[in-house]
Formats: sequence, C-alpha cells, structure tokens
Amino acid sequence: MKVNDRVSVKTDGGPRRIGTVLAMEPFNEGTMFLVALEDYPLGIWFFNESDHQDGIFVEPYSAG
Repeated sequence: MKVNDRVSVKTDGGPRRIGTVLAMEPFNEGTMFLVALEDYPLGIWFFNESDHQDGIFVEPYSAG
C-alpha cells in the first residue's frame, strides 16, 4: 500500500470502514498508516503488525 491508496480499516465493534492513506511510517514491528475516514478527514493512525494476522487493521480496498 502507498499514499493515496483506498483501504479498508478494522475498527472495534463495527464494520470495516473505507478510507484513503495520507501517510505511512515503517517501524520494526510493522507499519503505521494515517488514514482519512469520513468521520476523521484529517486522518487517524492505525498500526499493522508485521508478524501477527490479528494485528492487521489496514488492508487494500477494491470496490469490485
């Protein structure tokens, strides 16, 4: 994934939400994604853990 990609994000207790990647920051344990959502147009940070499937919150989105 890269800046401006459409993504879906997992949130607590609700359905996945669609947004756009504004920024990315790599870390040893994974990647932080700043994602613009309808409720958070300036962006909110989500962290994807590189070694744990339950820690994947941001995934590529395709409307198809």
